[in-house]
Amino acid sequence: MARFQINYEIPDSTEETTVPYKEFIEWIETIVFSFFTVILIFTFLLRQVNVDGESMIPTLQDGEKLIVHHIMYTPERGDIIIVDSLGVGKPIVKRVIAVGGDTIDINFESGEVKVNGAVLDEPYIKDLTKLDEGGQSYPLTVPSGYYFVMGDNRMNSLDSRSERVGLVPEDEIAGKVIFRIWPADRLGKIGE
Repeated sequence: MARFQINYEIPDSTEETTVPYKEFIEWIETIVFSFFTVILIFTFLLRQVNVDGESMIPTLQDGEKLIVHHIMYTPERGDIIIVDSLGVGKPIVKRVIAVGGDTIDINFESGEVKVNGAVLDEPYIKDLTKLDEGGQSYPLTVPSGYYFVMGDNRMNSLDSRSERVGLVPEDEIAGKVIFRIWPADRLGKIGE
């Protein structure tokens, strides 16, 4: 009579069994986690905005995409900020020239802007400030909780010189521009 021998191998219980879709599930979890992390960051910490117009040339160009920081932020002179609509109907990007308590004076003949009696050094502007929109009388003391803002392209900027914008209340400031994300060749931190 022929004998058959059957060998059984019992798998070692310490050996890790590989599930073919385990890595796929881990990738999906990573992607979902990353997606929700980005949503939380842009909901609570940062905001993305687009430049619409030429009022901040040469610093910012029409169509550029920016990242704005808005948590626990208090505007300071020189900051580039986003102002929610006011009388314009859309968010606008401007530079803070004077804060509450400052006195601003503009000489529209010479183009000089003075804050608290000192002429501002403004290497970022395209043209001198020679356009008077007629919305303010100078010298002007900015009330507490308000800001005087202007675009860097002073001859083509709707800003605090105009009645449509005027002095900007703090609660209308959406945040400080901190980074340019588009176009790729101008990617980087926004200088002050």
